[in-house]
Amino acid sequence: MRTISGLAMLGILVTWIVVAVMLVTSPLRAGAQSHARQATPAYPAHVSSQSQLAHSGRTDASAPKVGVGRAIASSKTSPASPNVYAATVSGKLAPSVARFPERVYVPNSGDGTVSVIDPKTYQVVDQFAVGQIPHHIAPSWDLTRLYVDNEGSSSLTVIDPASGKPTETIPVDYPYNLYFTPDGRKAIVVVERLSRLDFRDPHIWKLLGSVDIPWAGVDHMDFTADGRYALASAEWTGVVMKIDTVAMKIVGFVNVGGLPIDVRLAPDGKVFYVANQGRQGVSIIDPVSMKEIGFIPTGTGAHGLYVSRDTKSLYVSNRLNGTISVINFKTRQVTATWNVGGSPDMIQLSPDGRQLWITGRYNSSVQVVDTRTGALLHTIAVGLNPHGLTFFPNVGRFSLGHNGVYR
Repeated sequence: MRTISGLAMLGILVTWIVVAVMLVTSPLRAGAQSHARQATPAYPAHVSSQSQLAHSGRTDASAPKVGVGRAIASSKTSPASPNVYAATVSGKLAPSVARFPERVYVPNSGDGTVSVIDPKTYQVVDQFAVGQIPHHIAPSWDLTRLYVDNEGSSSLTVIDPASGKPTETIPVDYPYNLYFTPDGRKAIVVVERLSRLDFRDPHIWKLLGSVDIPWAGVDHMDFTADGRYALASAEWTGVVMKIDTVAMKIVGFVNVGGLPIDVRLAPDGKVFYVANQGRQGVSIIDPVSMKEIGFIPTGTGAHGLYVSRDTKSLYVSNRLNGTISVINFKTRQVTATWNVGGSPDMIQLSPDGRQLWITGRYNSSVQVVDTRTGALLHTIAVGLNPHGLTFFPNVGRFSLGHNGVYR
């Protein structure tokens, strides 16, 4: 029988002591963890507990006290692409759309019509009736047709861009806005009136699922670079929420206060810009932490957004003071403010990037602005309360909907 040395005995004794300490302290650690879970703030009843949303207060001089949401750990976005708008920079049309006549289609919410403008002559060349309260005209994901959102008559009017004429009507509930996921597999009808997002098959329009929105005024959105998530604004309650487009559920939110409206992803895919009509500027939101990380004052009634053709700037329409602000993406500062008059609302950009086309929401007009100088070039009379016009055809591989957002 081999004897145990004094050094070996010391080692065994130390091991026993370590084991004993672990046995004693592990229940204490477990109890502390259990207590920490119980101390987590209760989630809003309208959000699944699986989303694990939390919020904290923030005071802003230009907004009421607002909360900051947090997305769940599994909702991290994929690495950002170098430029999500790279396919639009050249200003060249794809061969599949180059055959279409160049037109600007303007939905007139107040009289249920669409005005059609020839951008070469700046003349209205056609006008036809659609449904009641048409808000936006969305190019389809594959750029083969246009959809007019007729909120008042619960329908989409289909326009053939080859002829510029309406061809059919598709019944959907109260469409205020229409989007397509970047992979083209789902259409998202924004049903502001019912506080709901309806996910549909974009070919047969079968309902795939709905997301009930617990905050009033859902109306605009944009997608992360990989398309897995969308950030949507709830205008009347000051909330911007994060939607999982695969699971079709809310996974995060941030309360920015004011009246958040149009939403646009930055070219590097890292942050979102949200026009805030109530706070007179633009919020910058981190889509992973779901926090407002910056705010850029622009003008009264900041409303619509559009990315410049070189993707260096963001155009912001300030609807209540008749101006367009130009934000530099790199510095996140306003570099120019153009006085265009009227009530500039939603924005479109010509394929070559030299002209902004803007609806004058309360002036029954469309304004054309030179992007090199900021000068007002033309004012074109259209119908009553023109809203989300689209310039089509335009550049890009596919459309995300709204009134023409391309990647």
